[in-house]
Amino acid sequence: MQSLAKPRALEPLPPLAVHLKSMSYVDVKMRWKKDVSFDAVPVLSHARDLHPLASLARLLSPSPTPVSAVSKRGRSLEVPDRRVTSFLRRFPAAFVESVGPQHNLPWFRLSDAAARLLREERDVFAARRADVTGRLRRLVLMCPRRRLPLRVAQGMLWHLGIPEDYFKDPNQGIAQDGFQILTSGDGVICQDDDNDGRDLGLIDDGKLQEMPLSVLQMNAMRKFGSAAEVPIPLFQSKGLRLKQKIKDWLEGFQRLHYVSPYEDFSHICPGSDVSEKRAVGVLHELLSLFVTCSAERRRLLCLRQHLGLPQKFHLVFERHPHVFYLLLKEKTCFVVLKEAYMARGDTAIEEHPMLEVRKKFVELMEQSQEIIRCRRSGKPIEPESNVSDSGDIEDCIEILS
Repeated sequence: MQSLAKPRALEPLPPLAVHLKSMSYVDVKMRWKKDVSFDAVPVLSHARDLHPLASLARLLSPSPTPVSAVSKRGRSLEVPDRRVTSFLRRFPAAFVESVGPQHNLPWFRLSDAAARLLREERDVFAARRADVTGRLRRLVLMCPRRRLPLRVAQGMLWHLGIPEDYFKDPNQGIAQDGFQILTSGDGVICQDDDNDGRDLGLIDDGKLQEMPLSVLQMNAMRKFGSAAEVPIPLFQSKGLRLKQKIKDWLEGFQRLHYVSPYEDFSHICPGSDVSEKRAVGVLHELLSLFVTCSAERRRLLCLRQHLGLPQKFHLVFERHPHVFYLLLKEKTCFVVLKEAYMARGDTAIEEHPMLEVRKKFVELMEQSQEIIRCRRSGKPIEPESNVSDSGDIEDCIEILS
């Protein structure tokens, strides 16, 4: 009996897409090891309170202001204890408290030292504007689309050392720095005040100049004379020992092809070690742009899609403890780039122009701790203490009285 079924036509098979991984995956699991040398760096140990302190200093003025004028902005300023009054009282060297004219409500004014630091911050930005805003440009160039959501860019201004009103103040003139604000859809310049649906882009779209070299490439040029092979500088923590299989994997990892954060990475297999080395290079370059070469780990999560990082890129910090250090401080986790603090000058990382101003803010915070200790013990403030000048000493005496 003849079959009624028609024979199935043979279709040509599509060519096989072969994705070669350069190395097999090695499960790197290492326990976190505390390094007291990073805890002893003041600009890192006070990082959690530094940002809200600077933000509150910009809101207050040298004349007394009722605390109610800023108390409701505690959540937006991310004050750690959520109580602005308690936070202001923790730093008497920066904020001077007095009693208001009615109902005995607390009023605060900016100390002379804090006001001087704000002026110095503006002067440094005006003098080194091209250098500071150039770091924001490099961040945008790291994005494959050469544009970054405006909300994300706004959140990165503090880490990059740029005034937080950079996009809001018309006098800043972001166009002179090569930036423009676009709508997310068609790339038309937008003039709205709302950040929703807007992107930060480059006027030249990054086509008028060559892509910059990354810090790792510049390190290779300094040491080897070329960027043919780009190893990642490793700095071992005290007491951290690696298994032999992890040592072998790490040696092979250093010999892998390096893909710059400013290059196209669409040809890389997502699960390969080359992709992991690119993720390490992107995070290394990102942290090298920041003022303190560190950032709170959760702050970096919003950059994952825009920088082409894998979904669980935070595991890179745990798999590469010789490159990054996780600083656990007051229920927060900060990622620190080890090269910036352990290379001892043998690095292409340039010191941020705003770093000295941040250090002076930290000194003001440490002066506040000394004032509170003197207040509790009843000791007077001596002129040879860390308080910088007579105006600050008078402020401290006013607090102690």
